Amino acid sequence: MSSVLEIQYSGHQHPLKLKRPPAPYFCDGCKELGFGICYQCETCNRFSIHRECAIPTSPTYLHFFNDCRFEFYDKSQITPDEGRDCDVCGLDIKGYVYQCSCEKYDMHPHCAKLPETLDREGVKLQLKKKSSLKCRKCHFRINSRKGPKGLCYVFSCETETYCFHVACLKEMVYENWQNSYFNGDNKESDEVSKENDLALQSTVSSSSSTEIVEQKRKSSRNGWKMAILVMKLILSAIFGEPITGFTALVASLAHILFQI
Repeated sequence: MSSVLEIQYSGHQHPLKLKRPPAPYFCDGCKELGFGICYQCETCNRFSIHRECAIPTSPTYLHFFNDCRFEFYDKSQITPDEGRDCDVCGLDIKGYVYQCSCEKYDMHPHCAKLPETLDREGVKLQLKKKSSLKCRKCHFRINSRKGPKGLCYVFSCETETYCFHVACLKEMVYENWQNSYFNGDNKESDEVSKENDLALQSTVSSSSSTEIVEQKRKSSRNGWKMAILVMKLILSAIFGEPITGFTALVASLAHILFQI
């Protein structure tokens, strides 16, 4: 990805600078919610765009779709009435798009750049088209007629393997953003660890065995640590580098999805 600090973008009258905004933004290219580094206008403060949308790589290929050749378009050549969705995340195509030469597949520019593998601190994340596992969020298998379309992330650690639709994760992030988790207005996620500690203390107080107490504490802490790591890894894969405010979101989603 280009690291040009300032560009003159044809879709906007003022120069755009590479910045790290303190809050989520809507990309004026693909019309998707954006996080992390992007190009923004400092003159009118009315324009923000993903680096992937401002400086596209064309053509590009993705082996998940039979090595189709994808071309970048400023606007989808498919009319909105036909309801084309991104074949990676399953969400609507509203702006800039990569379309394959056979006109069968579409991708958001940012989705075309999702990493296929990530490995950190013993947790391995893999982007897949098929999986026998059910999504942790919607409980449907990948490619199920009842579940969302698109790809999934499967992650594994020493003892567990889980699966998430990219679509499910993006929708959860959007919902949390709308509920002001990124602005610090919602304190629910800040209370998650306190609630877990209280629940654990309640369980512990009824036990007469010190060994059982310590095992439960260790299990709870290890499970919470793993859940937090997994959510950080997945969010960084889908949305790029975490920004200020992601801490509350990570805790909230980990609590919801892993019920720890």
